[in-house]
Amino acid sequence: MGNVVLVIDMLKGFCEEGYPLYCGQNACKIIPEIRKLLEEELEKGSHILFIADSHSSDDLEFKMFPPHCIKGTAESEIINELACIPGEKIGKTRYSAFYNTDLESRLEELKPGKLIVCGVCTDICVMHTVADARNRDYEVEVAADCVASFNSQAHEWALEHMETVLGARITGKENK
Repeated sequence: MGNVVLVIDMLKGFCEEGYPLYCGQNACKIIPEIRKLLEEELEKGSHILFIADSHSSDDLEFKMFPPHCIKGTAESEIINELACIPGEKIGKTRYSAFYNTDLESRLEELKPGKLIVCGVCTDICVMHTVADARNRDYEVEVAADCVASFNSQAHEWALEHMETVLGARITGKENK
């Protein structure tokens, strides 16, 4: 039983300047750490799943957030620094990677020992995915040095919440 790494929304729309939901330098800083994590996990035989916002142009989420990561646009592509890493891409339209996707059935096939979660945004898509994974009784690990958000206070709160309420193991705290 290998692990599965869920790489949440490491997309051009969140990680490159000029897009409406650019997460800023916090997102850029975690890219080398995520790459290192993925390379280490691949060596251990883990499976990589890139979870990617992939909205229709009239998605109801755009009532809360500006249009972003519309399916088929450059915004919805995995960032260049990670695009060469072997893995599968699963599109999503809501905060949780489990909502209305085939992630759950894919995980049933892979039977991971644990899920390792990284990416953006800590307090939104990362946390909601972790909550749904824990509600499905998966062992979950969040690499603190591999997650980021727009808001550093919300980032810290989400890490604490995922650990103390959701029961995820938070690693890499010394590096965050």
